[in-house]
Amino acid sequence: MVPRQSPRDGQIGFLYLPPIRVQGISVAGEQTAVGIPEYDIVFDIGLCPRPVLSAQILALSHTHMDHVAGLPYYFSQRFFQKLPTGRCYCPAVMAEPLRAMMRSWIALERQETPFEIIGMEPGDEIEVKPNTYLRAHASSHTIPSLAYALVERRKKLRDEFVDLPQERVRQLRLSGEEISRVVEVPLVAYTGDTEPAPFLYHADFVNARVVIAECTFFDRDHQDKAKFGKHLHVEDLRPLLAAWKAQHIVIVHASRRALLSHARERLNDVAAGRPVDSVHMLMDFRANRKRLEAQAAEFDVVPVVDGAMGEVSSGENT
Repeated sequence: MVPRQSPRDGQIGFLYLPPIRVQGISVAGEQTAVGIPEYDIVFDIGLCPRPVLSAQILALSHTHMDHVAGLPYYFSQRFFQKLPTGRCYCPAVMAEPLRAMMRSWIALERQETPFEIIGMEPGDEIEVKPNTYLRAHASSHTIPSLAYALVERRKKLRDEFVDLPQERVRQLRLSGEEISRVVEVPLVAYTGDTEPAPFLYHADFVNARVVIAECTFFDRDHQDKAKFGKHLHVEDLRPLLAAWKAQHIVIVHASRRALLSHARERLNDVAAGRPVDSVHMLMDFRANRKRLEAQAAEFDVVPVVDGAMGEVSSGENT
């Protein structure tokens, strides 16, 4: 008897949530790497799927194997492909252990692969693009961990000057009057692995346009498992989905044992009241492909799928 072909693995999840893409792989206990190409950043790197290599910035939520195992390969491949050395941000207390891991590869590979690992404390931030910052938040997992938010800073005319003629505003500015104020616009928030914690109600998460949220357990009788492992259960999302104002929420880190149809049913239940098609599962390939096709139809293009990696792009409709 001819054996059954091995199941296809390593398929990239893809969502186009204008104006950003969310792409990567996230399966609880196996691997998580979620990229936002528009900001040149990847959250976690459990393994290193091809799209991850192009990201200049890595933001590690924590150092469990399924979130960090691809780090040496990432640095090595960028060196091999003559790309600039990427920057890895992580919980501060884990920075030196990660550096030690990278140094251990020198004897194995007989080469010194360049790397940059930078520890962050809650509240720290770094500029990733002009006026756009990556900010660390204190999450709560079984080991030191962080959540992250991408926040844009914009200058806005102060309220008392809004109704003034433009020439008067110009005069005030030239006279040295401070006519503008800085406002923060949360763009993307990433929870990482966490139990319910106060940071989830921070303005960076409540007001983010896109929230990428871990949810590992969906069965009603698995709430104790979620608490033990300090993960989110789908019921934990009920108050969060009511509080978050996000246009889109992307669920990641579901267990492979979770039946997709059951997970979607439970998500629909806890998301009652939210706009239709505002809660997505990164690894729901069928639903996401259908959504992409509908988006492509609006622009008279057809989605093109890379058969080897499952990556999705757009090609002209000929």
